[in-house]
Amino acid sequence: MRLSALPDRLRTPMLFIAGVLATLVALILYNALTPDPPQLTQRDVNDAIVRAMASATPRPPFSVGAFQAVAPALVLIQTERPGQDSAGDGKQHQGLGSGVIVNDQGLILTSLHVVEDAEEIRLTFADGTEAYAWVIAEQPENDIAVLQPSQLPAVLAPAPLGNPNALRVGDEAFVVGNPLGLYGSLSAGVISGLKRSFTPPGRGRRMENLIQFDAAVNPGSSGGPLLNRYGQVVGIVTGLANPSGQEAFSGIGFAVPIDIAGGAAGMPSY
Repeated sequence: MRLSALPDRLRTPMLFIAGVLATLVALILYNALTPDPPQLTQRDVNDAIVRAMASATPRPPFSVGAFQAVAPALVLIQTERPGQDSAGDGKQHQGLGSGVIVNDQGLILTSLHVVEDAEEIRLTFADGTEAYAWVIAEQPENDIAVLQPSQLPAVLAPAPLGNPNALRVGDEAFVVGNPLGLYGSLSAGVISGLKRSFTPPGRGRRMENLIQFDAAVNPGSSGGPLLNRYGQVVGIVTGLANPSGQEAFSGIGFAVPIDIAGGAAGMPSY
């Protein structure tokens, strides 16, 4: 019997039922012809997690940002002093140290013992610019000197300064300097103590209120900046302690807090 022969009141329900049956048949055929997806195993889940973690970009360590923040302000200091060298041939003593630019005038903070009694002070800036310098201020009690360069680099980038009074034992500590003449070296450690007292070998003057740290320092590191995790200068490296009497790092370094050292350059304390 054709649908057209049915009364109107029956034709619409029959069309609806036919459509439902056609849909069911289509679903049955689709399910029969389409294979089931493979079931995920725990190993599949673990592999997916490993791949996702491997593709993620890890956050760089604090040391990377700290170094980048201060690197343009780092200065290599070389000095010549009167007197015979160890060979006794009458040549001048040559000294080595570090310094850091601390203001827009290009003034440089360093350790006084790096430049004390020097007949000539030569600077090398981060961009390779070379200049001479002279001492314009001293803090003998804190082993701090301020240098005025004869020439500034084309782009002057003073180091960011931090608050040493916010330091805690266990905070990250980074030292940037020129140990053994290796320009722009970074070492990492922690703040080991605060308000330390120390008498540097051969200097005779006891120093107070020092920051103790365990980031490696060696000859040539003196005068360089001590940084916090944000790359801010919180101290000026003044020396190291070694019970053997050798100028080699034994795990204890000292720095003058920047709020004290900065006073020599006319910077306000905080």
